[in-house]
Amino acid sequence: MITQTIVNGLLLGGLFGIASIGFSIVWGVMGVINLAHTAFITVGAYIAFSLFSTFGIDPLLSIPISIIALFILGYGIQTLIINRATQTNLLLSFVVTFGIDLIIINVVILLFTTDFFSVRPSYSGASFEIGGVVIPVVRVIVFALAFLLGLGCYLLLNRTRLGQAIMATALDRDIVRTMGVNPRRIYAIAAGLGAALAGAAGNLAAIIYPVSPFIGLKFIGAAFVVTVLGGIGSVEGCIIAGLLYGLIQALSASVFGVETQEISAFLIFILILLLRPQGLFGKRFFGEH
Repeated sequence: MITQTIVNGLLLGGLFGIASIGFSIVWGVMGVINLAHTAFITVGAYIAFSLFSTFGIDPLLSIPISIIALFILGYGIQTLIINRATQTNLLLSFVVTFGIDLIIINVVILLFTTDFFSVRPSYSGASFEIGGVVIPVVRVIVFALAFLLGLGCYLLLNRTRLGQAIMATALDRDIVRTMGVNPRRIYAIAAGLGAALAGAAGNLAAIIYPVSPFIGLKFIGAAFVVTVLGGIGSVEGCIIAGLLYGLIQALSASVFGVETQEISAFLIFILILLLRPQGLFGKRFFGEH
């Protein structure tokens, strides 16, 4: 029983990790807590549902479409709205992103109503057993793709010139100006990347959870806890912290009941803030703009 719980928690933790990376990057690079992040996850889920129900496109194949569409949306919102808001007051971005979240969710409700939909490809009910532990195929696929997306993001940030520009801007946006880097353009790219990862997470979540305008709310708590636990701006930290978050939730639900999942996670959140504010892999200067 405990082994089954651990496996379930770890497999779901991969999704929590990839759902939090974009949130962490935006926070780390710009110092902005983007409350529209869960709305991007919701849009990704509806892209998967729409393409599956209308054209029969497998939700795994629609991930690139979600990534491209959400990158454009995130880039555009950052360029046209958030960059202008932070020019006046950084705290204003908190209110602005909350407003963007409300607008996106209400547009989704207008288009799709508040009904619940499902995305059930042919393999959705398949599973296999190892040592008495039943492992759903869908969750293994979601875990593997989440890990690959996280790895791709890590390599992008740490092995490319664009990634180095993003990281340098996170460290000191004034210095990078003297090196010919435009911080506002980097902010837009980082926001687009964060939204793209959120869209991919929503696409994957649509295979596991019912699709509704509120599917993104499943990840709001995870985004904060995983980001702080892993370290603001740390991709590898988000992946590991996502696994821990999924494990904590699974064990808490198994031992104390489902209603204690969020309580346990946020107790860890508070403990990390008190003992190691920079998280497992974060640096003190990230997010301090």
